[in-house]
Amino acid sequence: MQHLVNTDQAQAWNGYEGSHWARNQDRWDAVNGGFNAPLLAAAALTDRDHVLDIGCGAGSTTRLAARRSARGRALGLDLSAPMLEQARRTAEREDLGNVTFEQADAQAHPFEAGAFDVMISRFGVMFFADPVAAFANIGRALRPGGRTAFVCATRVEANEWLRAFSTLRDILPMEGFGAPGGPGMFSLADPDLVREVLSAAGFQDIEVAEVEAYGTWGRDAADAAALLLESGPGRYLTSQVGPEEQERARQRLIDALRPHEDDGAVRLSSTALLVTAHRPQ
Repeated sequence: MQHLVNTDQAQAWNGYEGSHWARNQDRWDAVNGGFNAPLLAAAALTDRDHVLDIGCGAGSTTRLAARRSARGRALGLDLSAPMLEQARRTAEREDLGNVTFEQADAQAHPFEAGAFDVMISRFGVMFFADPVAAFANIGRALRPGGRTAFVCATRVEANEWLRAFSTLRDILPMEGFGAPGGPGMFSLADPDLVREVLSAAGFQDIEVAEVEAYGTWGRDAADAAALLLESGPGRYLTSQVGPEEQERARQRLIDALRPHEDDGAVRLSSTALLVTAHRPQ
């Protein structure tokens, strides 16, 4: 992979994190799929649009965009080889001829200028080392007047899974976890920072709104807790404590999730920022 600047993220998404998401693609789509409809509605795709999906992962949103832009094309971009391998297999199985996937770092990738009408992303734009540089590079890939629509993580208190996870603060070293502006998934959790970053990157008509969706995290509290603790952040935090603390954290999280069990599933409400903007004409 050439033109790589986000080396730490590349290592994570080509290691345990990427393999975990690829193995559990259906489960993570069940968690995040409720945001697909508001994201695609905000993107306002036409059947001729050329669509760029940043941080596409296993390609769920890329394939949805390809279907809506049947006479256009959709390119999914991600750092993770394991997830892209899964994305290509699924697209081939679904016989989607207008979708492709590429392993690349969106912050530094040499996009063809003005090649795309729309950029979309479902929780894939929060991991840049330099967000302004990344969005400026993405902006150059859009035609004049091109638009972007993405969802990103927001306030801890607005997400039931994060509130459940926060009950572990006296067991796991979670200082700073969930703080807006910090590195990782919460880097764009502050709406004012989102506007500042996109404006500095050259976008205009920036709108930021909160959108809520329910996701299915598991068949019961124990299953949902296992998914959370086996994810990248959960695994990182539990690796810093001993077996006794790990077991206490697991039991505490199961207890926190138990009230959300209903009819063979754990469903949790999540809130994200839905962001739209345009490249100037």
